[in-house]
Formats: sequence, structure tokens, C-alpha cells
Amino acid sequence: MNKQEVYESLKDGLIVSCQAVPTEPHYMPGITTTFAKCAQWAGACGLRVNSPEDIKAIKKEVDLPIIGIWKIDRNIKDVYLTPNLEAAKAVWEAGAEIIAVQATHHYRDDGKLAYETIREIKENIPEALIFADVSTAKDAKIAAEYGADFVAPTLASYTKAGAFDKLVIEDAPNFILLRDIIKAVENTNTKVIMEGKVSTPEIAVQCLYMGAYAVVVGNAITRPHITAKRFVRMIKRYSDE
Repeated sequence: MNKQEVYESLKDGLIVSCQAVPTEPHYMPGITTTFAKCAQWAGACGLRVNSPEDIKAIKKEVDLPIIGIWKIDRNIKDVYLTPNLEAAKAVWEAGAEIIAVQATHHYRDDGKLAYETIREIKENIPEALIFADVSTAKDAKIAAEYGADFVAPTLASYTKAGAFDKLVIEDAPNFILLRDIIKAVENTNTKVIMEGKVSTPEIAVQCLYMGAYAVVVGNAITRPHITAKRFVRMIKRYSDE
């Protein structure tokens, strides 16, 4: 697919996040490729995949556009999600059509704000589409100004700036933030993709109805231990009452 075909193929579709790390109970060699095959079988329009290794493996087996990321030094550094141009190049060379980068008000190792990675990719890998993971509507506006093709509130609950307010339910998407991000980029060419706590098909459709270009679902599909935890947490609340 060329750039425009990839862009159009995501419209109103489901993007499945296929990720697993050795510390998780569902991890086993090849699990992310199996997830990707299941997503394609189900009719998903794209995948979100972490690390050049997994991107390469999945590309050999599955013919869907990949939003590639590379989480480096997570929980150690403020900017960890495809944190620089070198990481972006590795993701691109592995086969991802779309490069996801962190676009928050945090400083990279070189002292530049995370948004700068968007500009560097546009200058050095002009063929790539850019997916900005943000935490606030302000982040989304800046990412759009830098030239991101997509923005998503992926990091809303991972930064102090994007922490949920009292109006947001713990296990539900932050619809208020989705509304604000859509408004923040409405006069640009940047499209909003909803990611974060999209746990049912009904919620996914609601996000599209609000104006999301597509939706990303991870935990509810490819992390069964997290889905089970939600059930346990809610049932425990009922029992405690």
C-alpha cells in the first residue's frame, strides 16, 4: 500500500494492539504473531505492534498496515515510546507503515521536547505516516502543528498532565478528553484515533460517532489477564457492598 491507501484503509476501522512482554502471564514465543493473525481473520484494518523484532515477525505472516512503536526504558525515562529518530528508523525499516511516537511535554535525552521527533521523521522518512501518542488536548494540538497524521490519547493515564479527573470512570474511556482532542485538531489534516479503555464494540462505535477516525483496542482483545482483572475488580466491589 502507498501512503494514501494506508491512510484510507484505517477509516472507521478496528486497529488491534498486539503486544506482550516476558513478565506477563500470557507471554510465549510467537504470541504477538498469533494475535495479529486473529485480528486479520476477524477483519481488523490494522495493527499496533511494539519493537522491530515483533514488527518483522508479524509482517512475514500478516498483510495489514502496522502502527509500529518501540518502547525503550519504559518506567525509567519520561520519553520512552519511540523516543528518537534512531528508534523511528528501526521501526520503519522493520516494516511498519506508520510510526508511533511519544508527543508529550517531556524532554528527550538530548534536551529537546518529545514533539521534535515528529519533525525529524517528516524530514528523514517522508514516506512514513506519523501517529502521535499524546496525553492532553494541548499535546494533540502541538503534534498536529508539527505535522502528525494521527493523534491518540494513548498516554492520558500515564502522565500527570493527562491524569483522569473526577468526572472520568476508572474503567471507561476518557470521552471528555476525546472530545477536547477532536476539537483541538478540527482545523488541521490530523485525524484522531481513539485508544485507551475501549473495552466493548459498543464503546468503539460511540468513539467513532463522536468523531474518531478509527479505534485501537488492546487489553480487551489481546491481554486476557487484564480483562479478567476488570471482572474481578467489579465483582469484588459488588461483594464488598
